[in-house]
Amino acid sequence: MQDALELAQRSIGIASPNPAVGCVLVKDGALIGKGFHAYDWLDHAEVSALNEAGRAARGATAYITLEPCCTAGRTGPCTRALIEAGVSKVVVATSDPNPAVNGKGLDALRRAGIEVITGVLQREARHLNDGFARHIRAGLPFVNLKAAVSLDGRIAPAPGTAPRGAPVYLTGEESRAEVHRMRHAVDAVMTGVNTILQDDPLLTDRSGLERRRPLLRVVLDSALRLPLDSKLVRTAREDVLVFCTAAPTERQRGLEAMGVRVERLEPEEATAAQRWSEPGKRGVSLQQVFRKLGELSLLNVMLEAGAQLNGAALTGQHVDKITLFYAPVFLGSAGVPLLQEPIATPPIAEPPQVDRFGSDVRVQSYLRDPWSLD
Repeated sequence: MQDALELAQRSIGIASPNPAVGCVLVKDGALIGKGFHAYDWLDHAEVSALNEAGRAARGATAYITLEPCCTAGRTGPCTRALIEAGVSKVVVATSDPNPAVNGKGLDALRRAGIEVITGVLQREARHLNDGFARHIRAGLPFVNLKAAVSLDGRIAPAPGTAPRGAPVYLTGEESRAEVHRMRHAVDAVMTGVNTILQDDPLLTDRSGLERRRPLLRVVLDSALRLPLDSKLVRTAREDVLVFCTAAPTERQRGLEAMGVRVERLEPEEATAAQRWSEPGKRGVSLQQVFRKLGELSLLNVMLEAGAQLNGAALTGQHVDKITLFYAPVFLGSAGVPLLQEPIATPPIAEPPQVDRFGSDVRVQSYLRDPWSLD
């Protein structure tokens, strides 16, 4: 199953909006077939592995990271392919999170006389497809709030201490490389216009890893203040999406002429906890934003924002996971805090995971189990 999980990792960036899946076929102690899913290849991981094994698949054991599908979509059911190939045993890491499918694929295999074992490395397999689980169950993307933080809880030096667009790195190269790997694993990154005005970031995936569709760069900008000369706009290739509440016609046309997509949302439907806005302006409804991103079949969104938007996302319970890279520095009370205002302590769905990247420490905590029906 560990080998199957490593194959599933190769689906990251090229399988969305489908899940990342790996499959290994073993017979008489020897590997006879393997496969992983890529959206453009059509064939699912199981079919790829079966094609590689050929007739040798009869009597083999299949190790699969996700329950085989039992319905026909763009391809035929994988359960039928496994049954017709004559495999004798199927080991599955986790069931399908789709409530309409959950368990039915396993039942189909059992009815065909195939031995089925489940739950092997389930936790690891589920974390590969948190976005798919969240989207298929709620129609929403899985949201990971990511930030680099000083030891005294600040995400940037005091405003005005660095020129606009000048890089200010709290963390080391190892952490920054990991952030690009994280961007590669998501469909979109999201920030607020104040971050663009202050830092002028690119927000691109510079991991060098293959991806099927461009990383969508999402900006919440209620008054449509996004500068035409910002790095984001100057590099836009229909991969920048701006949500606003009031779009001046000429301003919108200027942005769209440079390859930026602009969508206006109604602010009235948002409650205070669901709304993000610049001070004194009518806010963008985060609930509407994430619903729109879900409609675009975006499974994973990484929030890379400032204190105000971070707080609004957490208060509105839009965040599924929080990832903090702690750097061994202090920025003092004048530094920009992670959150603009104190918030109620969010629940932790499972024990935090702690990793080290050079001199930095990454702490990751789930605030919601995307695989839960609750």
